Amino acid sequence: MLTKKQLDLLEFIHTRLQRDGVPPSFDEMKDALDLRSKSGIHRLITALEERGFIRRLAHRARAIEIVKLPESLGGAPSAPTGASSGTGFKPRVINGPHPSPSQPANVTADEVMLHTRELPVMGKIAAGVPIEAISHVDHHVAVPGAMLRNAGSHYALEVKGDSMIDAGINNGDVVIIRETQTADNGEIVVALVEDQEATLKRFHHNGTSIALEAANPAYETRVYPEDQVKVQGCLVGLIRTY
Repeated sequence: MLTKKQLDLLEFIHTRLQRDGVPPSFDEMKDALDLRSKSGIHRLITALEERGFIRRLAHRARAIEIVKLPESLGGAPSAPTGASSGTGFKPRVINGPHPSPSQPANVTADEVMLHTRELPVMGKIAAGVPIEAISHVDHHVAVPGAMLRNAGSHYALEVKGDSMIDAGINNGDVVIIRETQTADNGEIVVALVEDQEATLKRFHHNGTSIALEAANPAYETRVYPEDQVKVQGCLVGLIRTY
């Protein structure tokens, strides 16, 4: 079930696609719904996507696919999975302007940051006692572009354990990691210990030793000689499924 604002936005996008063949800009959406900022539009679009009414296309600026419409906007009644209908609503894919390597023409930075990217999930990472080093792609996950503001390669890991719960990282969360071999004190990192085990901990470098600190008083801080710890990446974001 959609809220009034979500329904209003879906109707506005659908009407503009039918009329112009291209989706409205974020500024046009904001003005149409009388919102004070584009962050409200971001939230509404995310809600519509989560509920299966629209789909944003990765790497394509201002590209929105309407997957379905509610009955109040002329959509077909819900059908059982696998059922087919010759009169049901058919998705339309609307491609925005061709993107350039830096930023697409006529697209704001906010709109570029909203689009998602597929990242490999490289298995599980221990938020507790270190586990075996991670070296294979388990599956992929779609990540909002706003999480990937820093340059460089990124990957994702599923958290196993509860040693970082006081930092807001729970068992089962998916953490987004920017690949790097260096870190500042206090950053949460993926650390490879003795080339065999990987763990997610807060990093502290002091002289010739490195401390890997948990965010849970039930776990003690582990200290290693600096040549036994290799930083594999720094935490930049988190995805949680309820």
